[in-house]
Amino acid sequence: MTEIRSISFIAMGGNLPSPAGTPLETLSAALPELARRGLRLRAVSRFFATPCFPAGAGPDYVNAVIAVEGNIPEQHTLSVLHEVESLFSRVRDQRWGMRTLDLDLIAVGDAVLPDSSRFDTWRGLPLEAQMQQAPGELILPHPRLQDRAFVLVPLCDIAPGWLHPVLKKSAREMLQALPRQDVDGVVPL
Repeated sequence: MTEIRSISFIAMGGNLPSPAGTPLETLSAALPELARRGLRLRAVSRFFATPCFPAGAGPDYVNAVIAVEGNIPEQHTLSVLHEVESLFSRVRDQRWGMRTLDLDLIAVGDAVLPDSSRFDTWRGLPLEAQMQQAPGELILPHPRLQDRAFVLVPLCDIAPGWLHPVLKKSAREMLQALPRQDVDGVVPL
């Protein structure tokens, strides 16, 4: 198990109310909970309204990305994220379903986990399979972050020059490669 060697990025999202209130209030309330559990916040993007995927499947989301630092193993960070999600009544009963709070570890420094081959397998998985299958291990960087405006727009808010360790493209370059309609759908709150 490796330790966080530099800045890590966590995508935040939600589209259902939690005990803390609206999705915006939930994401805001999650920040101090992450800090209380040892994740040192370095930067927080603006909050963005983003369309639900697939379209019409539920209320729109609120999304953000945060940068954290600390000498914490990735698996421990993942446990902290799941603990905080539970605190805000996250239920995992449907893949890509509606949720009160979603915290995804999207990148840890330049780590590629568990290895390049398995990363490539998950990155190349067809959409239909992505909607049904979840990896049984942590895959870093997140294998689909380059495809998601709701991650890249807030990531560019705090780290536009972050370089994807496999694709060798900056967050800004990946965002510019997305369809304009996807990017325009991510609106600052």
